[in-house]
Amino acid sequence: MIHHCIRMTLKPGLSDDEVAAGIERTRDATTRIPSIRSWVVGRDFGGDYEYSAISVVEDLDGYEEMMNHPAHLEIDRLGLPLVEKFMSFDITDDPDPEMGAKIAAIHQRRYDSTPDIAGLVSDLRDYTGSAAPGRHA
Repeated sequence: MIHHCIRMTLKPGLSDDEVAAGIERTRDATTRIPSIRSWVVGRDFGGDYEYSAISVVEDLDGYEEMMNHPAHLEIDRLGLPLVEKFMSFDITDDPDPEMGAKIAAIHQRRYDSTPDIAGLVSDLRDYTGSAAPGRHA
């Protein structure tokens, strides 16, 4: 199993309605991705972030399907412009010592095939995590 986790803080000045709509769109998009076995999207307590999401997939094939699914790309295109600070990381119980490199390769293929998404991620003021384009976690 792979748990893909994101944490984010939104840009100042967004209305409560804009934030609520963005969270709801994220939840809706998540339900449309078949490889996601379970998920949560909501407030983040106990850290430097406002909101977080966790999506659980079975394996690398499911991870790649999730990262490239049209619903995920749609929410990236709508949501990333609203984000100021972002972190992504993955937790897995798979013993493969190359798992981190394989996850990074999925992200790289995604950025190579969707340069607009790579640009949105690169434009974030503060990003750490799973293979950010042009940066290292």
